[in-house]
Amino acid sequence: MDKKSSRILQAGALILSIIVLAGIGYGIYLIMPVSSESQWKEIEIPRGASYSRGIDILVSEGIIKNPKAFLFLARLTFSDRSMKAGYYNLNTSMSPLEIFNRLRQGMIVEYTVTIPEGSDLESIRYKLEEYGLIDERSWGLVTDRDYLEFLGIDAPSLEGYIYPDTYSFAKGADPRNIFSIMVQRMREKFDDELVARAGEIGMTVNEVLTLASIIEKEAIYNSERPRIAAVYHNRLRKSMKLQADPTVLYGVKDRWKRIRYRDLRRKTPYNTYVIKGLPPGPIASPGIESIKAALYPEDVDFLFFVAMNNGRHYFSRTGEEHMEAVVVYQRNGREFPEAENSEITESDENAETRESEAENATD
Repeated sequence: MDKKSSRILQAGALILSIIVLAGIGYGIYLIMPVSSESQWKEIEIPRGASYSRGIDILVSEGIIKNPKAFLFLARLTFSDRSMKAGYYNLNTSMSPLEIFNRLRQGMIVEYTVTIPEGSDLESIRYKLEEYGLIDERSWGLVTDRDYLEFLGIDAPSLEGYIYPDTYSFAKGADPRNIFSIMVQRMREKFDDELVARAGEIGMTVNEVLTLASIIEKEAIYNSERPRIAAVYHNRLRKSMKLQADPTVLYGVKDRWKRIRYRDLRRKTPYNTYVIKGLPPGPIASPGIESIKAALYPEDVDFLFFVAMNNGRHYFSRTGEEHMEAVVVYQRNGREFPEAENSEITESDENAETRESEAENATD
């Protein structure tokens, strides 16, 4: 072997050694934490930030030390095009590789929010505020006419249009997107087939959701929902007042368990003891079973029902039969005074202080 070949081999060996050493050093960098002290930090990567901007933020927060080495890994894995915006929980004792994997997987801080069936806007507000997802200003969106029009909602508010389900929202998410996601979930459930059914029975989407929300607040068992729906459909056809207690409670926010007689007479747009027909909008978020019940009521001629105190209801065709059931199930056999056995009228001025002891008694 001549001297020239020998020098080439030596140079090649030197380069290879440098590469190996650099690889070892880089490997050590990837697995060695920035600090031996454990300190959690919540790092925000703003919307629209480039990958290099995200790295600069991590450096300034003391999460990583070598931005070029970190960026090299991102380019090597084709992950340097974007960094998911949001809040990341990172620890100074994490290795750069662990931090990199969290960023690549977009492991941002998210909150799981469950909206139960029958929730009204106030309870939904409490849940969203609990996680800091909304504030006083953003909550105004639920009644903002422009925003409702943007969502295609013809109703006084988002009441009833937020589908009861479990959601995951990123910390710092835009409240507009949060509400939009929940309304879109409702539309996915209240699909084109059900919208077409609403048209067949002469109801708008808002009217269906309004009726469904009342059914949701009345019913516990799914088997009863179509029958409760039938009672309300029958009363609407006969131009009878719905007289649904949940609509009274919705109009009187400071009273949730017990309805006073004067509450039944209180004039609110939602009190179906006073108004005829349906309220202007839903009173809660109905589940899909209540929506389907409103669209496909049972074929029965009942006009009344009363709670039996076991989660179920007794259904009646006549007022006389209904009042007998009320005596049995709601008044422990005590007869109604004559004034309470009649429909509420404008002349009942002296009856304001009596209590209505029978929840759902005149439904």
